[in-house]
Amino acid sequence: MKVSIITVTYNCKSVLNDCLDSVAAQSYGNIEHIVIDGASNDGTLSLLNSKRNNLAVVVSEPDDGIYDAMNKGINLAKGDIVGFLNSDDFYINDQVISNVEKIFTDDPSLEACYADLIYVDRKNTSKTIRYFKSREFVSGLFSRGWCPPHPTFFVRRSVYEKFGLFNLNYRIASDVDLMMRFLEIYKIKTQYIPQTWVKMRLGGTTNRNLKNIWIQNQEILSSFRKEGLHVNVISFFIHKVISRSMQFLKH
Repeated sequence: MKVSIITVTYNCKSVLNDCLDSVAAQSYGNIEHIVIDGASNDGTLSLLNSKRNNLAVVVSEPDDGIYDAMNKGINLAKGDIVGFLNSDDFYINDQVISNVEKIFTDDPSLEACYADLIYVDRKNTSKTIRYFKSREFVSGLFSRGWCPPHPTFFVRRSVYEKFGLFNLNYRIASDVDLMMRFLEIYKIKTQYIPQTWVKMRLGGTTNRNLKNIWIQNQEILSSFRKEGLHVNVISFFIHKVISRSMQFLKH
């Protein structure tokens, strides 16, 4: 199977190289790496041009935010399986995509899979800050502040074709909205893999500051209400605070 990996970036030259190299280093041969750049002006294009042999598609143009760029990537993808790797993330080893392909090959009815992720120091990526351990999905988990780590979330392209793309009304939390719709509303078949697949640098869009964290949670609750998902707001925040706190302890 062809696996499409989509990376969206904007003025992230300082960290993008690790992302690009981690995809290029994968042992699995049938990978299509698509990079959607938001018209960067920090030298990102020069870096991308130097890596063109490893990139299937490079688009550089203004966009309407990160999820608009992700939707562009999905529309360009030709792979059977689609995954996202943010510009400041990288795979933990060269076997990740081989593992993903085997999981989908072993179960043709599987529609998505996901694994664990670790947050690392932005400058010293060997220093673990948080360990995002996920779990098997059961209905009701999203209402308790849970979601899979999006950079580990691989989905058959046919699922996007059937159920839609990222909702651009959500500027920070559209990944949570999409995964909630796929798992909770449309009940696609998923599998949790108890392995760590991705390292994520702290300081991304969502966790950059308290304001963004607040906006993200407001968007998540708005998404839940829109989809008719029952949520007790107090319980949602209590569970979320506890689970995030445990991530710091587990590392």
